Amino acid sequence: MSNRSVRRTLGSMVLAFEAFVVFFGTLVAFGLKVAPAPTVWAIGLSFSAVMILTPGYLGKKGSYWFGWFLQLVLFVISFYVDFWMIIVSVIFVSLWAWAMIAGATIDLARKARESVDTFEITVESKESK
Repeated sequence: MSNRSVRRTLGSMVLAFEAFVVFFGTLVAFGLKVAPAPTVWAIGLSFSAVMILTPGYLGKKGSYWFGWFLQLVLFVISFYVDFWMIIVSVIFVSLWAWAMIAGATIDLARKARESVDTFEITVESKESK
C-alpha cells in the first residue's frame, strides 16, 4: 500500500477538477462580458493555471493554507460573474473542506493502525497432532 497522504490525494483531485471548471467559468465570464476581454482571459487563465499546478505543491509546508486561499479567491471572484458561479464556488469550497477533513482523518487512522503491534494467533486442532 502506498504511503502517500490521502489528504494530499483528495486535495489534488479537487484542485485539478476545479481548474477545468475555472476555465469554463472564464468562458462564461467572457460571454457575459463582465469585464474587458483581456482582463477576463488574464485572470481566468492565470487562476486556472495556478489551480492545475498547485497539486504538485501539496504536502509541503503551508500548501494546504494556500489551497484554502485559492478557495477564498474563487469565492470572491464568483461574485463578479453570475449567481450560479457563486453556487459552483460554494460546492467547490465544500468539496475542498471535505477533502481536508476526511483526508486528515483517514491519514490519522492509518498512522494509528500502523503503530499498533500486530500478532499472530495459531489454532491447533486434535487432527494436526
